Amino acid sequence: MAARALFLCTGNSCRSLMAEYLLEELSGGAWTADSAGSHPSGQPHPLALRALSELGIDASNAKSESLELYLSTDYDLVVTVCDKAKESCPVFPGAQGLEHWPFFDPADAEGNEEEQLVVFRTVRDEIRDRLLEFLKSS
Repeated sequence: MAARALFLCTGNSCRSLMAEYLLEELSGGAWTADSAGSHPSGQPHPLALRALSELGIDASNAKSESLELYLSTDYDLVVTVCDKAKESCPVFPGAQGLEHWPFFDPADAEGNEEEQLVVFRTVRDEIRDRLLEFLKSS
C-alpha cells in the first residue's frame, strides 16, 4: 500500500499543488498525495500547471481545496510549504510526520508572463529537489 502525504499552503494554487503532483510522479507509485490550503484560491494557478506540464506532468484535473476536507484523513506525512500555513496548521493526529519546507510563493512573482514563469520553474525545481532528497532518505 502506498504511503500518503498532504501538502499545505495558504492558497493551494502553486506550491502545495506542485508538490502533490511531483511527489506522485517522482515516487513511482510509492506515495499518493493530496494538497490543500488554509484559504484556498479556488483554482490552480495556470503557470503552476504549465511548469508541471513542462516536466510531462498532467495536472489538468487539479483543484484548489480547503484543508478542512482532509482533517479526518490519516497521513504518513504532512508538509507545510509556506510560513503562513505552518502558523495556522491544524493538528493531524494520524500523521506519522509533520515537516515544514518553506518555499517562495511564485504567485507573488512580478513582471510579464515569461518572467513570472521563470520564478514558477525555479520554485518547481526547488520542490522537486527537496522531494528527491526526502525520497532518498525515506
